[in-house]
Amino acid sequence: MSRYVDGFVLPVKKDRVDEYKKLAKLASKVWREYGALEYLEAVAVDAPYGKRTSFPRSVKLQDDEVVIFAFITYKSRAQRDKINKAVMADPRIASMIDTKDMPMDGKRMFWGGFKSIVEAGLP
Repeated sequence: MSRYVDGFVLPVKKDRVDEYKKLAKLASKVWREYGALEYLEAVAVDAPYGKRTSFPRSVKLQDDEVVIFAFITYKSRAQRDKINKAVMADPRIASMIDTKDMPMDGKRMFWGGFKSIVEAGLP
């Protein structure tokens, strides 16, 4: 069975990674409560600045930032749509979205939805 995956890449201020991690932990809890299968957020430790393209280039990374790569998996796109609607209405997430002083720059974040074509080692 193919899963549906939302993937994200975003810049986070180096001195605010711990703050971002707290937000991500809460987000992971909320997404899982509503039915997401997996939720992962990871900070780049080996993502060199490429000559043409790279994770740092993709978000126009500044010297005081790190790249976060994240993904959430679902049983299907329909399930993702249903879960995301519920998550966005949840006051715990809505309060994050309204915050003006975020540890990341959402304007340079990018994301997309993907249908899996190979799944190995997954439960």
